[in-house]
Amino acid sequence: MNKKYEEIVFLHKPKENKLKYAIVAFLVGGLVGLLGEVLIRIYVSCFDLSRNDASLYMIITFIFMASLFTALGFFDKLVVKAKAGLLIPITGFAHSMTSAALDYKNEGPIFGIGSNVFKLAGSVIFYGVVSAWIFGMIRYLWEVLV
Repeated sequence: MNKKYEEIVFLHKPKENKLKYAIVAFLVGGLVGLLGEVLIRIYVSCFDLSRNDASLYMIITFIFMASLFTALGFFDKLVVKAKAGLLIPITGFAHSMTSAALDYKNEGPIFGIGSNVFKLAGSVIFYGVVSAWIFGMIRYLWEVLV
């Protein structure tokens, strides 16, 4: 019975056009990168910042925009259309933290927001730190031994 049910579900499951999604994500990710470069150039020319400082302000701007758009409720609608092109950059990280904070705000600032804001982002931070440590050790050992 289960096997027959799985066959019926498989036959009626909508097919994903992975090539289309990859192209859309590539183009949207490229547009995000282009917007980032435009922001950097604006910050450098208008505020007389170094490129490194302007890059920091660009990242802060993206985090703010993604958090604001999430709070206003239309970042999810953009992601449905743009796919991974919006989720992979820093905007996806900001979105995950803001949406978790909004989901649990009714439980209070400590047990709601504080306990759940890093629910998804926490694993990203953890594995980022662990992988950075591992690659740092590999690089250190490489330089010491070679």
